[in-house]
Amino acid sequence: DSATSNTQLYLQSLLRNKRFDIDSLLSTPPGIDSLAWLYEHMRQICIELGIYVSLVHRECTEHQCPVMRAQETTYYCAGHGSPRPCSAIGYSVHTLDYAVRQLSQKDTSMKHFQSMVRRLYRIFAHVYFHHRDVFERQESATYLYARFVRLARKYELAPESQIIIPEIPSTVG
Repeated sequence: DSATSNTQLYLQSLLRNKRFDIDSLLSTPPGIDSLAWLYEHMRQICIELGIYVSLVHRECTEHQCPVMRAQETTYYCAGHGSPRPCSAIGYSVHTLDYAVRQLSQKDTSMKHFQSMVRRLYRIFAHVYFHHRDVFERQESATYLYARFVRLARKYELAPESQIIIPEIPSTVG
């Protein structure tokens, strides 16, 4: 609908002009419902995270990362009917597919957002702990992780115990 399209265009304009001003980016604009603002941020994060995953795929192959891990924790992939181990790159692609499907249904309750954030966070954690140079390069250029975590905290979508990447000073670079 046109309200969603206008909100999306507004967020993308903010990202072009204020990408590194996370407070401004996350501040709900007048006249826009906070849930609609969260929804648009999640859509945009999925778009950008898809690019992020495509940049890490050379290092994060099925051979090099046969199981989705962050530190020593193994995460099971729900993209196979019943949860089971999956390569990190497979998990990332399946998780992004899941998130896009959820967002396209527009039946996004806070419960769905919490599940989505938990799963998407694991992608960032894997890249941080296992492909740090890619993480730091991307974070310096985009602040995507910093924006994602601040959004999750603002809307209480993830408990602090699940945020395992240490605080990043001025988002890396």
